[in-house]
Order: sequence, then C-alpha cells, then structure tokens
Amino acid sequence: MDKGRIIFLNGVTSAGKTSIVDALQSRKEVFFYVVANDLFEEMVGEKYLRENYWKYLSDVIIMMYHTAKLFSDQGKNVIIDGILVEQPELKPHYEQLRTILKENPLDIVEVYCPLEICRKRNIQRGDRYENQSEEQNAIMAEGITYSCKVETHSNTPEECAEIILKELFGNLKANV
Repeated sequence: MDKGRIIFLNGVTSAGKTSIVDALQSRKEVFFYVVANDLFEEMVGEKYLRENYWKYLSDVIIMMYHTAKLFSDQGKNVIIDGILVEQPELKPHYEQLRTILKENPLDIVEVYCPLEICRKRNIQRGDRYENQSEEQNAIMAEGITYSCKVETHSNTPEECAEIILKELFGNLKANV
C-alpha cells in the first residue's frame, strides 16, 4: 500500500492555514484527514496548560505527528495545520518532525501573511490576542525546507489551494 501524502501548512496564527484546509477539503479528487495544533492542544486541558504550557503542548504536538504518520501509513493523505516553533521543550522541533515522518511523503508549505494583517485578523477573530502572530513568528523554527509557499494576503484560500495542488500534485486539477 502506498503511503498517504502529508502536507504541513506552517504559519503563524491568523495567517490563513485553516481557511486553506477548508478550501483543500472542498475538492473532490483529493481527500485529506486534518490534524491541527489547536485540536491536540484541547486534549491537554486548561489545568495542565496553565501549569506548564510548553511542556504539555510539546507532548501533544509529538502525538499529533505520530497521528499523521498513522494516517499516512494507512494510505490516507493528511493535512497538518500547525506551526513549527522552537522552544526548549520542543527543540529540535523541526528535526523531530522530520525524524518521525522520515519514511512518509512530507511536504511543508509556507503559509505567509504580513504580521500587521495577521494582527488585524487576530483582533477581528476575537479568540486570539492581538500580538499572538508576532510572538509566534519570533520563535518559529529556522532553516525549514519548504515545498512551496502561498501568500494569503494576495490570494484567496481557494487560490492558495490551487497553488498547493499544482506545486505538490502536478497537473491535478481538483474540481469543487
């Protein structure tokens, strides 16, 4: 059985990753299972996150990567909606991701949006704090090898999905 493709959408909060996930999942020819930092963070519980946020978050992030591997090993395509950050509890985060998924087809997509636009989106959303994107950007892992880049400030989520499909799957033109 062929392993499923793992597409890691990497970007700060409010960069547009989840909107791209929705656009990708609306396609008929390509189906993805989604694993997301936010979903796995909710599995920890507030008490533990307040106690030691990065320790417990790092535990579930590693579980998230193993979950993506499990789906891929079963031939399912996967989208990871997340951010590769470097914190002492996660170091070396990027290398851990690559080690866990070394035998799986992994593509990391840079989801870019200027921080000022992310800040405005954070305010509009109301479920993020204003400077959250800037703080995440400051701790984002360096030296990441990206398969492609999408810019959400100048492209719609659907256009970003098309760019990803074209870059990663060749001429596949997925219908809505």
